[in-house]
Amino acid sequence: MSHAIRRASELALDETTVTALRAALKTTADEVVQAIIDEVPSYANALSGHMGATIRRAVRTALGHYLDLASGNATGGDAGDAAYELGRGEVRDGRSMDALLSAYRVGARVAWRCLAAGAVPAGLPAAEVAKFAELTFAYIDELSAASAAGHADELAARGRAHERHLEHLARDLLAGASPDVLLASAQRAGWQPPVSLTAVLLPADQARPAYRALDPSTLVLDDLPDATGVLLVPDADRSHLLRQLTDRTAVVGPARPWTRASASYARAVRARSLSSDIRDTEDHLPELVLSADVDAFADLRARALAPLRTLPVATARRLEETLRAWLLHQGRRDEVAAALFVHPQTVRYRMSQLRELFPDLASPHRVLELTLAVGLRVS
Repeated sequence: MSHAIRRASELALDETTVTALRAALKTTADEVVQAIIDEVPSYANALSGHMGATIRRAVRTALGHYLDLASGNATGGDAGDAAYELGRGEVRDGRSMDALLSAYRVGARVAWRCLAAGAVPAGLPAAEVAKFAELTFAYIDELSAASAAGHADELAARGRAHERHLEHLARDLLAGASPDVLLASAQRAGWQPPVSLTAVLLPADQARPAYRALDPSTLVLDDLPDATGVLLVPDADRSHLLRQLTDRTAVVGPARPWTRASASYARAVRARSLSSDIRDTEDHLPELVLSADVDAFADLRARALAPLRTLPVATARRLEETLRAWLLHQGRRDEVAAALFVHPQTVRYRMSQLRELFPDLASPHRVLELTLAVGLRVS
């Protein structure tokens, strides 16, 4: 409290004045507290009961320390520490710094009025009264500054702690933790669970900028392997979300119940592994299904298309493309021909070859197996 100490060095109250002021200390403290209750709405209820008694003691302590300072017997450090802790406590009690600063201003005015009323009759020379006033308000200013620092530091610490809790929750969600673990993690983070979460994968350096345009309850991680970021968007309007991500290199997974967000994340990861062109996983469900078990798909193709392996490679490829078009277009010859850019008679000829190779081509089970086998174009 260097400024107040400098002021105090210019003013040393005599023992008679200090004694008179200390005698009025309790009354002064009570008047300060009452004025704060009357003039600062945020403290109307906070200063009642046990809390009121605690703050009255704190005001008396601060005033007593102020008199020590004014008489040249204190450094001001303890009062500054107490004011710092008061600022931190205001954050814990849910009050803004504006309320505390208002209380300081009211307290300074009332304290000065009461102290001056005691100092002048006690014989404080008129020339010293101005210095006494300057010391009073310098002391309050520095208490205010210490409280503001405590308030800011507590907010910053709480912000960092809250951010860590949110990141921990996001990691638990991606890891597929149990519902009990997720609920506990959400409570620690002060995060209200939504109905659903949608995972969005994007480059790590785009995660925070994209997050700022989304629901503020969105969870974000930007330190995953391979410079990947992920957003977990609550109760997303999918079409709106996709529009918001138009200029981002993003892959959007499906909406899933919030405790199963890992499933949305897993699908987005797998979609990205299939192609860098995928944005909306909902537009690529067949590819995702058929690629879910690569070995099983390879075995299915090998078995279902075994008759084609007896033919020259070029012939087998042509017939597989024809079979694929025929299955997808449900045997409509003209549409198959248009899809393959060939004459309908060519389709007729190729289909006669395929029926010889696959005698049971009309069997529903065979149609299903072949449709799956040729469902993806395999190079």
